[in-house]
Amino acid sequence: MMRLLKFLFATLTAIVCGLTLSLSGAYLYLSPNLPSIESLRSIELQIPLRVYSSDAKLIAEFGEMRRSPISFNEIPKNFIHALLAAEDDNFANHYGVDPGSLVRAAAQILKTGRIQTGGSTITMQVAKNYFLSSERSFSRKANEILLALQIERELSKDEILELYINKIYLGNRAYGIEAASQVYYGKSIGEISLAEMAMIAGLPKAPSRFNPIVNPERSMERRNWILGRMLKLGRISEDAYQTAVTEPLTARLHITAPDLNAPYIAEMARAEMVGRFGGQAYTDGYSVTTTVPSDLQSQAHLAVKSGLIAYDHRHGYRKPEQSALPESQWSEALTKARSISQLLPAIVTQVSTDGISVMLASGEQEPVAWQTMRWARPFINNRSMGPPPRKPADIVQVGDLVRVSRQDDNALSFAQIPKVQAALVSLDPSNGAIRALVGGLSFEQSNYNRAIQAKRQPGSSFKPFIYSAALDAGYTAATIVNDAPLEIFEPGMKAVWRPKNDNNTFLGPIRVREGLYRSRNLVSIRILQDIGMQYARDYISQFGFNLDDLPRNLSLALGTATLTPLEITTGWTAFANGGFKVTPYLIERIENREGQTIFLANPARTPASTAAATEVEAVTEQLLADSETEPPVDAPRIIDERTSYIMTSMLQDVIKRGTGRRALSLNRSDLAGKTGTTNESKDSWFAGYNSDVVTTVWAGFDQPESLGRHEYGGTVALPIWIDYMAYALKDKPIHSMKEPAGMMTLRIDPENGRIARPGTPDAYFEIFKSEDAPPTMDEFDNSWDTSNKSYFEPSEAAPIDLF
Repeated sequence: MMRLLKFLFATLTAIVCGLTLSLSGAYLYLSPNLPSIESLRSIELQIPLRVYSSDAKLIAEFGEMRRSPISFNEIPKNFIHALLAAEDDNFANHYGVDPGSLVRAAAQILKTGRIQTGGSTITMQVAKNYFLSSERSFSRKANEILLALQIERELSKDEILELYINKIYLGNRAYGIEAASQVYYGKSIGEISLAEMAMIAGLPKAPSRFNPIVNPERSMERRNWILGRMLKLGRISEDAYQTAVTEPLTARLHITAPDLNAPYIAEMARAEMVGRFGGQAYTDGYSVTTTVPSDLQSQAHLAVKSGLIAYDHRHGYRKPEQSALPESQWSEALTKARSISQLLPAIVTQVSTDGISVMLASGEQEPVAWQTMRWARPFINNRSMGPPPRKPADIVQVGDLVRVSRQDDNALSFAQIPKVQAALVSLDPSNGAIRALVGGLSFEQSNYNRAIQAKRQPGSSFKPFIYSAALDAGYTAATIVNDAPLEIFEPGMKAVWRPKNDNNTFLGPIRVREGLYRSRNLVSIRILQDIGMQYARDYISQFGFNLDDLPRNLSLALGTATLTPLEITTGWTAFANGGFKVTPYLIERIENREGQTIFLANPARTPASTAAATEVEAVTEQLLADSETEPPVDAPRIIDERTSYIMTSMLQDVIKRGTGRRALSLNRSDLAGKTGTTNESKDSWFAGYNSDVVTTVWAGFDQPESLGRHEYGGTVALPIWIDYMAYALKDKPIHSMKEPAGMMTLRIDPENGRIARPGTPDAYFEIFKSEDAPPTMDEFDNSWDTSNKSYFEPSEAAPIDLF
């Protein structure tokens, strides 16, 4: 017997020594490759990129992981109890490894040669989640054990729990308990019930199997088991347990909707951030504040949508998206059809004399009044429609898939998705800050951002750049130019070019001012002929246009350059701000995950924005050392301040008596602007401003085609501009440029553009640069100074290479 005991003791000693030597050898072999545990204290979890409006409204979130890290002190005690009951009830007592779990894992390795079940403590899971892969192997498990032991030596239990609850994956792209609470319950982790906490605590083991959205029965079983464990461990009372296990399942997806619908802005900010930081933009927790106020952006989107729907209604109803579907297919059709800009898909379920009934994607049925359907004349093409409908049955039948929209009174109105598109850009002329930008009807329908990507011909909205070049070449607003037919033929041309005005009429000799506000093509062409192509292109490129986009022929005077709405708006800011060049920008500030500002926009700004410059400069000085932001700079002057003032005066006449008269509805005296319509009405434009805001609207089809008969810049683009500017300038005082020094106001003879003699009929007052003031009639008779264009019709230019 004694010999047997000695043998057993020797065997046991050998086993212990063997295990000790094996573990020591494994430690000596693996420990040099183990990461530093101290790095866990400074670990940076992946946090998505968030984009905000200037007034802190969330626009978008980019990144694969939904995560909102919290500190240990923010974790509810009941959740800690639920988590430990589910995952590691001995967490407070062990030193990183549970001996029983270790024995089970060792037995599995000896039996199968591989790890089958984990039995990991929370500390071991932290080691695996932060440092190791999910590979099931002896070396990985050994590393996990050694790391867990090191973690327990160097970190407190609170620190370990904080690391764990912020890292774990809990389904539906939610990482960490705060993100999971928001995703499943729409509330912070501190606001949910005990039962809901137990539900989340049950997810780490198998986020898919116990997901309350996908597998509600399994998740309820798991929840109630955890609650039972909490009761057994003395963490909750019997009453709390009974209340929690009887609580119904309340989990559903709460995907955080943005506070502001501005997807084109969001995409522009995302692209710029990726350009700055690469792929880390999605994971490093940056917060981007844009220059866009939420109210202006919302109004811009509403104005574009309303304007496109109004145009669409003027041209009739095309047809239902699907016709006469059998009832068995209704639900499937509604599921597949997406809502586009709040135009909801609906199936017609009943047709009567006073309207129709429709079924929405929710399954609810609602009426649509006949009054909202009367516009739906049959669409033939953009130039013609069929007869007005007399009853709902003339438009739809049961089973048709149509569109409806929700009105202010919650009733539904009949609608369709417009085929026509539009873009709107609004800038602060003092520094180029983007105040609103809409790239189309719906980002969901098309990601194509027409505001910055669509190069279209601006038509007459480009003419102010030609006129500005002329004013800086010696022309005046009173210069007489002949609005008469013109034939141009140059070597290489296949035929004579005979440009026309839009109504094919000619007014004869007229003033430059009248030529602009009446948008006379022949006047623009004659001016360009006279000032010269090279001078004009070089001058106009100062406004920020690429020379390659400016044609080298006289068609430039008619706006045949290909430019985006953002480029046009940027160019127009020089007229609004007194002649300075500003560069558009979107990102005002970037903060890191700690909330520290790492970038602050420092745009070139006009002297008129001194208050803003002073404020920015004060903040910038605090950031110079960290962000290397340069001191504020002045925007460069590109045109004479007096030229800008005269151009504004002439462009105000476009609204007072020209093609932009609809803008008089705003009842403001400080508005200036210009319509633009290209050949066959393929593009509709309006660009306009006061000294506070510059806004451009474009409308047309993505694949250019005519907008239709009687559709111009003043009928399609201008109403959108008015709708937006009415809000943008609401309650703001009149803000016009002050008359600069070096100007004169003189009484002018309308017949010849010279200073009027006493008693001259219909004489009017005009503004001039002092050096360009025209002579009196007597001075003219005595001087014949041919260098002064203010009293001569421009001469014919030398031959120009047209094509």
